[in-house]
Amino acid sequence: MSTPTYIAKTKPRIIFMGTPEFAVASLETILEAGYNVVAVVTAPDKPANRGMALTSSAVKQYAVQKGLPVLQPEKLKDPSFLEELRTLESDLQIVVAFRMLPEVVWSMPPMGSVNLHGSLLPQYRGAAPINWAVINGEKETGVTTFQLVHAIDTGSILLQDRFPISETDTAGDVHDRMKVIGANLLVKTIEGLTAGTLNPIPQPESGELKHAPKIFTETCLIDWNRPTEDIYNLIRGLSPFPTAYTTLADGRTLKIFHSTKEKKVPGNPPGTLETDQKTYFKFATADGYIHPTEIQLQGKKKMKIEDFIRGYRP
Repeated sequence: MSTPTYIAKTKPRIIFMGTPEFAVASLETILEAGYNVVAVVTAPDKPANRGMALTSSAVKQYAVQKGLPVLQPEKLKDPSFLEELRTLESDLQIVVAFRMLPEVVWSMPPMGSVNLHGSLLPQYRGAAPINWAVINGEKETGVTTFQLVHAIDTGSILLQDRFPISETDTAGDVHDRMKVIGANLLVKTIEGLTAGTLNPIPQPESGELKHAPKIFTETCLIDWNRPTEDIYNLIRGLSPFPTAYTTLADGRTLKIFHSTKEKKVPGNPPGTLETDQKTYFKFATADGYIHPTEIQLQGKKKMKIEDFIRGYRP
């Protein structure tokens, strides 16, 4: 997509689209920068928790606090919703952690629609870029703002910012840093689009592209036949959610939130649990051991491994 020919004479009228807590940081930063958010679009309220009471998204809760109009369409092609969007006469739509938009929605504003993605595009296109970057042992990741087009995560890049991933970072750690870095990048993007100083760059398609598909339950099951480093990274990349897990001999599921790794030739087959029920609790891998340090046994609360060992009987 070419550079937008429309340049706002004043601060643009913005519609913000997002749902989870990750998106709240962006909405908050845009408002603090003084931009005019005329409405927020988020997911419909859904039943949650044991009482199944209707629960609003994190973005809706924040928007209501700030007195912003909130739209919650069940279907993004619903004629009444589309008419509401047109009536708002927005100049720009900002999309953070929301659904895939139909063309009739993303093409509506004169300045187009801008998405914030949690990777350095074109790498890690897909639903779970933070998780897969950590699972794959990446030392660096970043955020990208880009123009929405029909094919998901493929639009021209506007701005990028990168930051390191440490050896001990979990997906949760990366998420918390990324939401702040991404929010600031969005403000810079809005500034550049408003001034007409950004030059969108088509995403390169050459070279090896790593993908970030949705995480399923089977993704989270630990294969102890894998190398220690791979399992260690899987645990980091799925923590705190949806969490890597294994199955104990009695059939119960054990979620592992944090672990350490031991470089030592294992004395037992991969997957063997070794413990003295006092000081250590570890699983053999293909080339070493994984020591869980924070776990949750099926039907129990999350706990540190030292507390768990004292009451565990294999």
